[in-house]
Parts: sequence; C-alpha cells; structure tokens
Amino acid sequence: MYFTQLSRTREVMVNGLPVRVKYCDTCMLYRPPRCSHCSICNNCVERFDHHCPWVGQCIGLRNYRYFFMFVSSATLLCIYVFSISAYYIKVLMDDSHGTVWKAMKASPASVILMAYCFISLWFVGGLTGFHLYLISTNQTTYENFRYRADNRINVYNRGCLNNFLEVFCTKVKPSRNNFRDFVQEEVPRQPPPVIIREPEPDLGGDPRSKVEDDLDIGEDLLKISQRRNIDEIDDDIRSRGSNGPYNITSEGDSVLGSDRRTPTVRSEERHSSWRRSGSWEIAADVLANSNVTETRSYVSSRQ
Repeated sequence: MYFTQLSRTREVMVNGLPVRVKYCDTCMLYRPPRCSHCSICNNCVERFDHHCPWVGQCIGLRNYRYFFMFVSSATLLCIYVFSISAYYIKVLMDDSHGTVWKAMKASPASVILMAYCFISLWFVGGLTGFHLYLISTNQTTYENFRYRADNRINVYNRGCLNNFLEVFCTKVKPSRNNFRDFVQEEVPRQPPPVIIREPEPDLGGDPRSKVEDDLDIGEDLLKISQRRNIDEIDDDIRSRGSNGPYNITSEGDSVLGSDRRTPTVRSEERHSSWRRSGSWEIAADVLANSNVTETRSYVSSRQ
C-alpha cells in the first residue's frame, strides 16, 4: 500500500489573482484563503483576525462583526458616562454657585467615573478606530501585522462601501466543523502487506569465528617477531661472551643506541628473568653467581 505525499502549498484564484494556500498538518486540510491555525484554540479559523483573551476565543469570519460591535459599543459607553459625569458636576457648580473643587467634593463618584472612562477610552477607542481602518481596507489584524512590510497587493479590497457591506450585511456561513456532532467511527483500513525477505546464503561462514581466526593469526605473528628479537639478542650475547666477560664499554653504548639493551653477565651463566616477567631486570641469583665467578678469576690471576 503506497501513500502519495501531498504538496505543502497550492494556488487558488481570488478576484482574478493567484493566492497561495498551505496544508495544515494538525487539521489535515488545505486552509482556505485568509485562514490560519490558532495555536491556543488548536483549530483553523477562517478569516483569522486575532485571538482575543478578553472574550476567550478567536475572532474570525463568523464573529468579527459582533466583536466590532462590542468594542464600538464600549467606546460609546465610555464617552456617554464621561459626558454625563462632567455634565452633573457642571450642574452642581451652577446650583451652589461654587467652584469646580466644591462640586467635585460634593460628588466624588462622578470624579471616579470620569477618570475610569477617560483611561478606558484610550484602549477601546483606539481599538475601534483601528478596526474601522481594517474594515475600510478589507484587512485583518493578522494580515496587517504580517504583510504590512511586504507591500503586497490586497486582492480582497473591493472598495470602502463594499467592504463595510461584506462585514455587516452578508449572511454568516455555517462552520465547517460541527463540534456538537458525535464522533464517527473510522473505517478499518487494511494493513499494508508484509514483505518477507529470504535469508541470504552464508558464504563467508560465521563472522565471529572469522574474527577469532584473525586474532589468533595476529597473536602468532607477534610471538614470531618477539622470538626473532630474542634469538638475535642471544646470538649477540654468545658472540661477545666467547671473548671473555662482557662489561659495559663503548661497544655496549652502541648496542644501547640501537635500542637493544643486553645484560652485563657472561653468556654461559646468563639466567635472566626476562622470560618469566617480560622485563630486563636481572635476578638476584644471577648476580650472586656472577660475583663468585669474578672473585675466583681474580684470586687465580694473583697467584
């Protein structure tokens, strides 16, 4: 069973101009134009504007007009409350023939409402003005912030009047996702065919035994090389021992310079411990025998 890989993008025509749409891996569909995936709602939203934390959901195609009405009505409410509070303080000034400070002391609630509405008006009023600009140019907040520096042609702009009619006077389309519907069971798919590969014939034998054979051959070569070095050293000692006791002389320095260090004992009495310990240290019994032999030769020469 083979699966064809879908292309990541696709081009569609909008008002006679090509628009590139992307494939959503989470929702497993090609996003319609002006659609984006919200990471908070974990859902693709048509005509995605922004995710509003104050209303707790995304603002898109089906609730944008209601969001704009909410923001604009909040702006009008702030203006109304501020105006009525200011008018009430003016009435108190006219009745008591006093100053503004006396009127504010007489009605501190009006002063608090005026301050609260004045601060809130900067937020909701600025948001209302910004969305009026977006509606007149048929943009979304997401498109304005993302593509503002690209100088792209707005293919959705149909004129100021038609843009307002599209937002407030068109019929709201139903959602493509029915979140209240029951989940349908998926149709069981046939498992992909299992391809059984035949074992390849073993032509080289057991790889483990081959490695062991290689290690044995390497050990044999090492033993042969060590034995050859030992035989050369024995021949050198015998050739020098035939001329009398061998002491460290200039010839010995030449032997040491050639990386071959020989023991300073006679060849017929050499019992080195090299074969047992693998080092060139001379055993104590060999040193004792060599001292006795030298003493006897010295006494005989004096006699």
